Amino acid sequence: MSNKVEIDPDRIPQHVAIIMDGNGRWAQQKGFERSFGHHKGAEAVHTIAEDAARLGIKFLTLYTFSIENWNRPQAEIEALMNLLLDSIEEETFMKNNISFRTIGDIQQLPRNVQIRLEECIHRTSVNTGMCLILALSYSSKWEITEAARQLALQVKNQEIKPEDITSDLINNQLSTNFMPDPELLIRTGGEYRLSNYLLWQCAYSELYFCETFWPDFNEQEFQKAIASYQKRERRFGKTSEQIR
Repeated sequence: MSNKVEIDPDRIPQHVAIIMDGNGRWAQQKGFERSFGHHKGAEAVHTIAEDAARLGIKFLTLYTFSIENWNRPQAEIEALMNLLLDSIEEETFMKNNISFRTIGDIQQLPRNVQIRLEECIHRTSVNTGMCLILALSYSSKWEITEAARQLALQVKNQEIKPEDITSDLINNQLSTNFMPDPELLIRTGGEYRLSNYLLWQCAYSELYFCETFWPDFNEQEFQKAIASYQKRERRFGKTSEQIR
């Protein structure tokens, strides 16, 4: 029996966001340390990024490290930072014409990680294909709070009036202002929550949850999520008849 997933090449979402959950649990179920799961998860990132670029997705945003993750054991945090350094492979980006960006409170990361990220962002900026975005030291509440603070400062400085503040103006203050909102948000690992991820941006995103742990999330699983998205009717408050 064929395992091929049929998807419509003309209805590929522009922007897919993923909550990559289940690395630690995957490793523990197999009798390994949690860090081993994170290493296998990093391999899955490269697999899915290459497949997303091939499918024609324009933006792929991956929830890599949340602000809340700073509360994890220090040894695990250090292992994750070292893994981040090791897994940023510019060859993969250049080979697949992928540009690289980050969102989040990057100043909280170790300086050597910041430098590595800045180098990769600069060197891949010439690429014109898909943009891969890592959400690092990120939380949506932090992002919205920062946007509100900036707008309040502009009002204080009389650069704008309170009545000038619109949803578009808020959008422009968010760290995601360079890309469209996600049409599809995927969460692996069997959890059914957004975990403080792109809350503003996902107001109308289609949500896809699966039991598969992230290290086992392969091209077929990814394409199943795309196929599920393509079967849905996106109404944005309108009726089916209006959409048709």
